[in-house]
Amino acid sequence: MQRSAPFWRYEVMLPEDLMLLFIDEEDGRVLMDTTSIHNALAGAVLLELVNAGRVAFEPDGKKLTVVDPTPLGNEFLQESLSRLTKPMRPQRAVERLRTHVRDNVMAQLESRGVLSVQKTRMLGIFPTKRYVIRDHEAMSELRDAVGGVALGYRAPDERTGALISLLYAVKALHKVFDGDKREMNARAKEISAGNWAGVAVKKAMEAVQTAVMAAVVASTVAATSTGGGSG
Repeated sequence: MQRSAPFWRYEVMLPEDLMLLFIDEEDGRVLMDTTSIHNALAGAVLLELVNAGRVAFEPDGKKLTVVDPTPLGNEFLQESLSRLTKPMRPQRAVERLRTHVRDNVMAQLESRGVLSVQKTRMLGIFPTKRYVIRDHEAMSELRDAVGGVALGYRAPDERTGALISLLYAVKALHKVFDGDKREMNARAKEISAGNWAGVAVKKAMEAVQTAVMAAVVASTVAATSTGGGSG
């Protein structure tokens, strides 16, 4: 099967791809809860910094640290890099990177003309946002590329493998793509354990995936505790 030209020909970053997958193209609503989206996006940002050669594991393989502080050409990535002020475990890095990450990623996509953000009110009362896709071709190519791998029609590459691993980490695959939930999760588990990336990237991906899962659980527990104590 011939592959279409890759969506990331526009130099779209991993967290931007991931955020687009979280959006329903028809009605502009997001398909996952805020906690899951923020942690997954933070994981994608961390991977982007690893892929850029700016962040790497220390020799003992336990903590990530900034190895190249040279200013980045992208303001969003530069600000994200500045948050990693000392060596830290992947979960802590994800927690550092998730503040305002969704708004920052949306601003990136809006500046590229991929989508626009519209402020509206739910039930005419509660402020909310609706995301209008402007570049439908790009959205279609992204969903075809990642969906084809998620459904087993194509082999993963470094990009699609990372995206599916992050979606799997927040239990989002069946909400983003139509298909049998059990089969897609089994496929995603295989992809997460596969050899679609180099050693350094694969190690970082495994650590980030675990960190995102842990961060989601920690966020949920914290929210539950806060809610329980306010009654």
